[in-house]
Amino acid sequence: MKKLLTTFAATALAIALPGLAPAAVHHEAAGATPGTPATVSVKLADTKDALRGLWFEHIFWVRNVVVARLAGNAGAARAAEAEVVANAKAIAGAVEPFYGKAASDQLFKLLAGHWGAISEYLDATRAGSKAQQDAAFTKLTANANEIAAFLAGANPHWPVATLRGLLTAHAAHHVQQIQQLHAGQYDAEARTWAAMASHMNVIADALAEGLAAQFPAKFQ
Repeated sequence: MKKLLTTFAATALAIALPGLAPAAVHHEAAGATPGTPATVSVKLADTKDALRGLWFEHIFWVRNVVVARLAGNAGAARAAEAEVVANAKAIAGAVEPFYGKAASDQLFKLLAGHWGAISEYLDATRAGSKAQQDAAFTKLTANANEIAAFLAGANPHWPVATLRGLLTAHAAHHVQQIQQLHAGQYDAEARTWAAMASHMNVIADALAEGLAAQFPAKFQ
């Protein structure tokens, strides 16, 4: 399991994003000459910020659930779980203006599967069942592949291999964090948390750039 986690986490760092179309850009001043620094369009920058916020909230509330359940705080766990679901609806809702409600509903269903597998892994860890951990981990990585395939099918600027690498690494971060918090390895978990937060920006930016490439008129 640890070898798999290391491999998946490294994927996110090693993977290049050549298949993603360049971000929409504009020059700061009219008549800019070749070589003048370009800036990301305001709408694309705003979209990146919004998606970064949504994905960061995902890991924030999932971590709160993990901490609450490990501490046996049922009330705090329920409140955090409700926020995890609300955040998944918000992430799914972000694609609705581009792909419609049916696509948004399908993405929410897939994100619910992501959370469900994380929850199962957490419960298995608390119970000390390696067999259940392995089953939940298999479900989690399979779900990452399903989300990658769904998104790639919607947008040709989201290569399935790139998304699979990003989402599988994200799943591995969740598993690593649960293991570390359960073992009381708080210094190590702090490093995992920093890596998770940075990785959310990579995912959010890749999604935003893909949207800008597919719908350039919306980002002018």
